[in-house]
Amino acid sequence: MEMYLHIQPPDVAVFHKIFYNKGIICFSRTKKELHTQISAISTKLDVRNRIGKSREHVCFRPLIHQFVNRQKGMMLVYTPSGLIAQHGLLLLLLLAAWKAGSGQVRYSVPEEAKHGTFVGRIAQDLGLELAELVPRLFRLASKGHGDLLEVNLQNGILFVNSRIDREELCGRTLECSIHLEVIVDRPLQVFHVEVEVKDINDNAPIFSVSEQKLSIPESRLLDSRFPLEGASDADVGENAVLTYRLSPNEFFILDIINKKDKGKFPVLVLGKMLDREENPQLQLLLTATDGGKPEYTGSVTLLILVLDANDNAPIFDRSVYEVKMYENSANQTLVIWLNASDADEGINKEMIYSFSALVSPSIRRKFLMNEKTGEIRVNDAIDFEDSNTYEIHVDVTDRGNPPMVSHCTVLVEVLDENDNPPEVVITSLALPVQEDAQVGTVIALISVTDRDSGANGQVTCSLTPQVPFKLVSTFKNYYSLVLDSALDRESVANYALVVTARDGGSPSLSATASVSVEVADVNDNAPAFAQPEYTVFVKENNPPGCHIFTVSARDADAQENALVSYSLVERRVGERALSSYVSVHAESGKVYALQPLDHEELELLQFQVSARDAGVPPLGSNVTLQVFVLDENDNAPALLPLPLPLPLPLPGARDGGGALSEPVSRAVGAGHVVAKVRAVDADSGYNAWLSYELQPAAGGARSPFRVALYTGEISTTRALDEADAPRQRLLVLVKDHGEPALTATATVLLSLVESGQAPRPSSRVLAGGAGAGAGAALVDVNVYLIVAICAVSSLLVLTLLLSTALRCSAPPSEGACGPGKPTLVCSSAVGSWSYSQQRRQRVCSGEGPPKADLMAFSPSLPPCPVPDVEMEGESSGGDYSGKVGYYFLNFHMLLCE
Repeated sequence: MEMYLHIQPPDVAVFHKIFYNKGIICFSRTKKELHTQISAISTKLDVRNRIGKSREHVCFRPLIHQFVNRQKGMMLVYTPSGLIAQHGLLLLLLLAAWKAGSGQVRYSVPEEAKHGTFVGRIAQDLGLELAELVPRLFRLASKGHGDLLEVNLQNGILFVNSRIDREELCGRTLECSIHLEVIVDRPLQVFHVEVEVKDINDNAPIFSVSEQKLSIPESRLLDSRFPLEGASDADVGENAVLTYRLSPNEFFILDIINKKDKGKFPVLVLGKMLDREENPQLQLLLTATDGGKPEYTGSVTLLILVLDANDNAPIFDRSVYEVKMYENSANQTLVIWLNASDADEGINKEMIYSFSALVSPSIRRKFLMNEKTGEIRVNDAIDFEDSNTYEIHVDVTDRGNPPMVSHCTVLVEVLDENDNPPEVVITSLALPVQEDAQVGTVIALISVTDRDSGANGQVTCSLTPQVPFKLVSTFKNYYSLVLDSALDRESVANYALVVTARDGGSPSLSATASVSVEVADVNDNAPAFAQPEYTVFVKENNPPGCHIFTVSARDADAQENALVSYSLVERRVGERALSSYVSVHAESGKVYALQPLDHEELELLQFQVSARDAGVPPLGSNVTLQVFVLDENDNAPALLPLPLPLPLPLPGARDGGGALSEPVSRAVGAGHVVAKVRAVDADSGYNAWLSYELQPAAGGARSPFRVALYTGEISTTRALDEADAPRQRLLVLVKDHGEPALTATATVLLSLVESGQAPRPSSRVLAGGAGAGAGAALVDVNVYLIVAICAVSSLLVLTLLLSTALRCSAPPSEGACGPGKPTLVCSSAVGSWSYSQQRRQRVCSGEGPPKADLMAFSPSLPPCPVPDVEMEGESSGGDYSGKVGYYFLNFHMLLCE
């Protein structure tokens, strides 16, 4: 008799206990599937080699066949051989019936399986046909895990859809399953499927921290125990069983404590005494290894801090410190940073620095100690010149109990800085210095000092300006200021000398001392005038005592040697003394004219003024003054008298005027000169320039005569006729060009006669009065004038020739007078000089030869042989009365060399 049973994989072990070696043969649809399922169930089942041949359909009885189709499970075929076996089979049938009624299928899958990993043929195991999965709306539901597993509706296979992490699903629970609900419609059926997630060793042991710190005093005894925090493994079972090991070291060993239901815990045991000064800390490695295949490990660093005990005193690295610093360091400047070391730590290592009781109060004022850091800083002025070394004793004490003390000495050497400029002292002065002092005269003694040392205290001196003095070194840092060249007070009266002392420091410092050397005056300069002679112009008729000029001489000396007094160098001027003409003020040098000067009497006054100083002996010099007396219009024109041996006044003349009587033929034509008025003026220049005007006749009658403006010639303006009065009285006004102008009046009486009544006069004469010999006198005057003009001209030519010959042949001798170059001036139509007098005056200065000759010639006749110039407004019909031209010789001056 054969029985067919359907079993799930968890039931195999039960069946295995009952039917062990009882001839159980398992069948399934295919041989391959049976092999796979039996291998997955248990390797202990001893039925693998007893699988017989199978066919597609192994069941023929309808009830069994339906059962197999619905469950899609395995079939166990058994042939009973005894009563016990039959009872066992009956029990198996009852269990299978209960399982079939519950409708639950169980699978297993390892965690971390890849996507698509086969789990089981869920459609076949639930007794569902593949063709009816879609029509019956086959679907899979799971609370919170719906995406981990999926069913392929084409073949009915349950496979892994996404990563399954057992530790994430179930934590450290030993059993972990995914519960699925399979739902189909038409009719509605619900199947429960349980998929067990098998653990794999995918997690390494981990510690909660990467480093564990343990603080252990160096004074702990041997075999002291220090519990450690163990590792944890997220896996379960054998994969979570941990073992520990400790890195090799000489101080600690590892001990393991097993706690019930809590695993193993590591413990450190002290095997050797600790010394913090040698090993302040230890770093060990604790490693945990799980029991999985392959093994995974995790580790943690054990940092063991050895706590200190005050068993070491502070120590300086040396007992004596030598420090060099510059003087004048600013306050809070760091001198030295003492750094004592204490092998202890914590409060035992904390140290306090302080000055020893051996340190003097002065050093305590100079330096400041920081008790925490050991810094010694400057607290007061450090001056090399006060002290160049300091010895500072320092104590350092830790804060342990009991405290421990150590000592050291700081030797501070102060370096010199160039902070002191040289000092210059002038001990004696010999002032003022005479300007005629000898070269090498000692004027002052100078000493220099510098408080610095070395090159900073080496001083050199220099003098500016050096001329005319110099510094001579007489001893170390002692100098003499001596005269190096001749002095001249007039060039430089005072010398501002600067003595500069400079040391050899870097940068160098210097000091200066000023020495003012005054040069005393010696009377070695005579008064000097700005120029050797002065030319002064003074108008004549000056009031007596008039200030005409001021002479000024400068004396380059000083004080009494520069006081200048003035005086005249006395001489005679003609018959009179010079002092009767001028005087000079002794202090101011003002020159005064003591009496009115007359240009007509004295045109040039030349004299010398002497200037003398008040020195001993006195020195003096002279200056020449040439005083030219300028003409003023103080002389009215004067009519010339008849040319008689002794000129007589004209009868009937008034206001300096005169009368001229002249017969005139009625047959003369227009422009005929009938008479000429002659006049002279004692003045010169414009003041002697004369012009002639015809006064209108009484009653306003038009006169047939006119007078030339500058020649005084009276000519007819038209032909005379019977209507003209036989006696014509003409008034001619003679006027000079001075300011104000002065005048004289001449009366001309013309008698009109028939052409056969009287002979024509041959020349013009001046009227000296009415008489029978007027015609003869006029002829004589003309003759005399012609002779005089020819003589003067000859003399002029002879003088020019002689002067030229002398200048070309012989050099002028000193003190002799040489002829000057004559100047020839011709008048124009605007005026002429009509001064017919000849005047010559000789003016000389001093007692020697005359210095200058002044000759003035003012001839008025005859006309100068130059082209005539016709006056505007005059008639042009053959009359030459309006054409004037004369030679004038102004000045001929012979200057003495």
